[in-house]
Amino acid sequence: MKKSVRDVDVAAKRVLLRCDLNVPVQDGVITDDTRIVESLPTIRFLMGQGAKVILCSHRGRPKGAPSPDLSLAPVAARLSELLRCPVPMAQDCIGPAAEELSGALQPGQLCLLENVRFHPEEEQNDPAFARALASLADLYVNDAFGTAHRAHASTAGVADYLPAYCGFLIEKELYIMGGIMESPASPFAVVLGGNKISDKIKFLENLIDKADLLLIGGGMAFTFIRALGGNIGNSLCEQERLDFAMELLNLAKRKRVDIHLPVDVLCGRSPEDSLGQLFPADDIPEGLMGLDIGPKTIEVYAGLLEQARTILWNGPMGVFENPTFSLGTAAVAEAMALSSAVSVVGGGDTAGAVSRMGFSSRITHVSTGGGAALEFLEGRELPGIACLQNA
Repeated sequence: MKKSVRDVDVAAKRVLLRCDLNVPVQDGVITDDTRIVESLPTIRFLMGQGAKVILCSHRGRPKGAPSPDLSLAPVAARLSELLRCPVPMAQDCIGPAAEELSGALQPGQLCLLENVRFHPEEEQNDPAFARALASLADLYVNDAFGTAHRAHASTAGVADYLPAYCGFLIEKELYIMGGIMESPASPFAVVLGGNKISDKIKFLENLIDKADLLLIGGGMAFTFIRALGGNIGNSLCEQERLDFAMELLNLAKRKRVDIHLPVDVLCGRSPEDSLGQLFPADDIPEGLMGLDIGPKTIEVYAGLLEQARTILWNGPMGVFENPTFSLGTAAVAEAMALSSAVSVVGGGDTAGAVSRMGFSSRITHVSTGGGAALEFLEGRELPGIACLQNA
């Protein structure tokens, strides 16, 4: 485990707090403030302890140059509303503007720096840029799990110059996800979806020794079904991964991991189709593609999840953005919500689907990290975590 904000006296200290405030904005209005809300516990704790909080984040991909459309100004306005206090924002993240604003803070006050990615040195993890950021503060706190897999200046580089701790959000991610990877209660069910096996190879290799059940859906299921000789029509299939799919199925059998593939699927001519046609998963006509798991598969998967004591889900069961093909993803989300198991959702698309469908509050933990969550579950060391002080 890592040292957290609980383990250091922050009173009257200048704290550089890295959060993930990369929120969607349309016409100047934030359309989803989830990431801001998730950052509030650490922000409030630091302010309550009398810290001088210097908040930094990125937003979007400005390619190392200032972009008014990707300013953090809407974030400052929303933070002011949520915290019920002014949140002044510097026009840059380093240099005179940032130094003047952060230097004027009193204990318990907060300011926000402008988008760190307006400087190319941020993503290059440039030491001089990291040192300039670090010069604003006495200590560093990382609470941006969503970018912890990036070795950038504000996520890792500043820790070379400041004592580094984790915030409550990263602490929660490490505790819950780390716990189920180290000692999951059995039966441990892993639900895996999304389009490609190639995106999940390390994940599968890391989980195959821990899981009791593996329930596969999404586009990646058809590579397995094709490897077994099934007819998959125009469904997604990674021809170059057919051998790996068979190897994994055989490995699971040897390790007594119970793998389940869809038995029926809803099909359409394209992901935008509004008419779903039901076929056996291994007998899809040419011209159609499988776009969601079918009712028999939903029934089987829901029954298995009901018996599980630990559930980890990464990747939607179908093209959930289209209501016609959203039932499988919704059914898995509901089964997890109804379960008494420790339930964890990892991955951006899956987390977004669960949130949109209204099940987030009934699941033990919905990870805030997309790529970071997947890399963590693959067993990789994340630069934004590795740089923090060990407990």
